[in-house]
Amino acid sequence: MTATLLATKRVEKPWGRTRLWPGFADPAPGGEKIGEVWFQTPHAGEPELLIKYLFTSEKLSVQVHPDDAQARAAGYPRGKDEAWLILAAEPTSTIAIGTLAPMTHEELRAAALDGSIEHKLDWKPVKAGDFIYNKAGTIHAIGAGITCVEIQQNVDLTYRLYDYGSDRELHLDAGVAVSDAEPFVPLPTPAKDSGDRQILAEGPKFVVERFAGGHRVVDLPAGVTGWFVPVAGMGAVDGVPWKAGECLTLTGRSEIAADAGSDLLLAYPGDKRL
Repeated sequence: MTATLLATKRVEKPWGRTRLWPGFADPAPGGEKIGEVWFQTPHAGEPELLIKYLFTSEKLSVQVHPDDAQARAAGYPRGKDEAWLILAAEPTSTIAIGTLAPMTHEELRAAALDGSIEHKLDWKPVKAGDFIYNKAGTIHAIGAGITCVEIQQNVDLTYRLYDYGSDRELHLDAGVAVSDAEPFVPLPTPAKDSGDRQILAEGPKFVVERFAGGHRVVDLPAGVTGWFVPVAGMGAVDGVPWKAGECLTLTGRSEIAADAGSDLLLAYPGDKRL
């Protein structure tokens, strides 16, 4: 059994915020705008998954990620499926995911160049508790006023298609080539668990579980790492204390003790729940 508390990396972003979320210290008055908090292992590029919190005050760019085969062809270890659990959202907050109608690659490129792509995406309203699994190839953009946990395949590989007229670099050739420019079809809702845990995602690239406080035993197969994300509450895993705003990796058999009222996530690679 091994429970390891991960290092925290705060990432400044122009679309970030100065008011974050319980468990995270706000920046000093007049300080940087924090858009992301990453949890990293000592060898940051090796694990299969990466956990982040996102704090948005503006729309993020319109972007897309390649799948495993496309990423490896470009020299990366894996592609990028990702998922978002919405913790808080303003009444008008939205996430764009998929296009309103199918588009050819030529139509997609033209829309990215003239800016009309923003209005050809499906901007869906979001609220606390929503969960979205975003497969590689899906065109997407996270909107303003959102706090979420992001679970993703661990690769820093994003192709930016459009950024609202900013001077940031776009990646049109690569992005258009890997895009599935079509309406979003959510994955089937996982079957309910017989216990008190909720299965938010069951593949294709990772499983995400959500459960409350109390005592729980997690028994991970040999060679599989789990990411334990306490959204709220405090407790200990095998004697290692934790609190909201932290993240731990687990291997082998682990015993989780959590205060009542805790809100906990567990993510691990694969397409089948434990």
